[in-house]
Amino acid sequence: MPCWMSITFRAFVSALLLVASACEREQRQFQLPAAAASSPSPERTRYEENAYAVSQGKTLFRWFNCNGCHAAGGGGMGPALMDDDWRYGREAQSVYASIMQGRPNGMPAFQQRITEDQAWQLVAYVRSMSGLIAKDVAPGRNDGIAAGEPENFRDKR
Repeated sequence: MPCWMSITFRAFVSALLLVASACEREQRQFQLPAAAASSPSPERTRYEENAYAVSQGKTLFRWFNCNGCHAAGGGGMGPALMDDDWRYGREAQSVYASIMQGRPNGMPAFQQRITEDQAWQLVAYVRSMSGLIAKDVAPGRNDGIAAGEPENFRDKR
């Protein structure tokens, strides 16, 4: 190998390392801080202002077959989640209690099945269905088969 190639190669590698070390990767927060997850009653804004949390809530809503009773928020066997008439209150704490402790006549308790963090994510998503959170946070598209209006475009009823 000629001498000039090794010098060029060394210069190239040095320049590449210098460029790579100068780049800073964008820091993204995909999970909520541990303090929020461990607190029994975190501020609702930590979840309702976090698009990731609302999106995770939407996923959990589908995974736990909440659609089976609440029919995508429009009501079925379970009450509608897209109107102003909520049986046990539409405040975040009331929705959290309904999810974790269950309610008479059909709402199962999920306290032994999900974490508090997941419950608060569900709360944020459920409240987004009736337009109770900011429009720029609610999930912007449906990933399911059924085509429906995204939560952030629904009017508060």
